[in-house]
Amino acid sequence: MNDLTLHLEPQADDQAFLQLLKKHLTETPFFFSSPRQTLMTAGVFARLGAGDLNEAIPAALREAREQGIEDPMVVGAAPFLPGEAPMLTVPTRSWRRRDVVSGRTGVITDFGNYEAKEVPSGAGYKQSVNSALEHIRRGDISKVVLARSLELRADRPIDIVQLLTNLRRANPKGYNFAANLADAAHPRRFLVGASPELLVSRSGMRVFANPLAGSVARSPDRKEDARRAGALLQSEKDLHEHAVVIDAVAKALAPFCRNLDVPSTPSLTQTPTLWHLSTEITGELIDPAITSYALAQALHPTPAVCGYPTERARELIGELEPFNRGFFTGMVGWSDASGDGEWAVTIRCAEVEDRLLRLYAGAGVVEGSDPQKELDETSTKLKTMLNAIGLDSHASTPIRVEIA
Repeated sequence: MNDLTLHLEPQADDQAFLQLLKKHLTETPFFFSSPRQTLMTAGVFARLGAGDLNEAIPAALREAREQGIEDPMVVGAAPFLPGEAPMLTVPTRSWRRRDVVSGRTGVITDFGNYEAKEVPSGAGYKQSVNSALEHIRRGDISKVVLARSLELRADRPIDIVQLLTNLRRANPKGYNFAANLADAAHPRRFLVGASPELLVSRSGMRVFANPLAGSVARSPDRKEDARRAGALLQSEKDLHEHAVVIDAVAKALAPFCRNLDVPSTPSLTQTPTLWHLSTEITGELIDPAITSYALAQALHPTPAVCGYPTERARELIGELEPFNRGFFTGMVGWSDASGDGEWAVTIRCAEVEDRLLRLYAGAGVVEGSDPQKELDETSTKLKTMLNAIGLDSHASTPIRVEIA
């Protein structure tokens, strides 16, 4: 591992790492920053896709070490659907920085003009929510997460480095990522985002998961913002939605842990656009051979991005969503040869290819959900990426993007 320990002033520190990013992004499969560290890789020693990855990953890391790669790791992203292949690599070089960027604004540059297309339309999305509510009333499902997409076509190629820089500075406490999804059909495709949600991390024998479910839009007025946060903590609908997720995550982790600490009530966490109900779950592994990737596989997908029961929710998503999610609501992260690693839920993101950005956002539908409110929630979630390219869903911009 090539560790970068940069003891510079914040602005100079950012500039040094930005130059490194610009130099290597075209050849690197991966960039990932978390509250713990910033990680970037370059080069490809091995690619991993189909097959038993819980066997293939340790084997590839052993081979990489034998070939002289110090502290090898696997990095990349896995899609939402289990039958689709992940994009994972063992890089030849990696850089880590333990300090992270502080939040600052005013970094937006001109990304040009856009043509916008909603998939589905706002009316179509509300119709899907109503259909989901019928299934919930019949009792064949308790929760399903329905997503929508906003396609933006720019008049110039998207500057991936600037987009990622904007996301990092606006979301310093999040999980910011850029994963190279290039293949023969899509040679310049990236997955870029700023997820607020950690699926799971492992450090030694310690396991940590932080599910988020139940949210409300932030307000620029401080009193109203505080009122909304307090109301979220009392919302019967949101507390129920959160409880479904926490129960499923705890059950999935239990076989791997000798003890598991699950708080009885959620707390609040915030992003620049949303308040979320949050529960921090910690545990101690029963076996040091259990890797962070194995834990992530066991958890994915949680009811926070799919629904419950999982298989029925996945079927209903296939029936009601008019697109393939791809890597949206999948997982993105890294795992090293010791098994330590971090995997985030792939939300607040976009697939970027030359001039095209395909943004995604979803909302959980449970008993008591209101179709208009769920539509509004997806619009708020899209703002993470829209703000990063200088667009706002409710203001005059290079174009007016109506997403509700």
